[in-house]
Amino acid sequence: MAQADPRELQALQFYLNEYGQQAEIFTRQLELIEQRRIEALAAIESIRSLNAEKEPVVLVPLGGGTTVRARVENPGKVLVNIGADTILQRTQEEAVTFLSDRITEMEAMEKKVAGTLEQLRGQINEIARKIEAAYGQAQPPAGS
Repeated sequence: MAQADPRELQALQFYLNEYGQQAEIFTRQLELIEQRRIEALAAIESIRSLNAEKEPVVLVPLGGGTTVRARVENPGKVLVNIGADTILQRTQEEAVTFLSDRITEMEAMEKKVAGTLEQLRGQINEIARKIEAAYGQAQPPAGS
């Protein structure tokens, strides 16, 4: 049996490591997108719940693990960060629509990243099979 080329094995191992690192990055990106999507859904729920009370009270984090209760003066108006540190005042429905659109964008991003991750995992599996086959060729047959 022919022995596996050490340079080829080294190259395959390099690609396996690189693809593994990329897969970790895409996995973290998926987790971050999902976390932001859940936060946006929670924000929509909170905005809608402001109408449930005559004088709604919310918890406002101050930092360092401290929170205060605060009465919402104008629950009909919501400040929305639209990106690049730009904040606009919107009605509750406009804010919900904005967040819903953002959720739709995040879901599309999740699908794209998940598809890329799936392709990457396929490549990782293929390289791992090649490495395994190369090492299998290098092993002497049983009983020799």
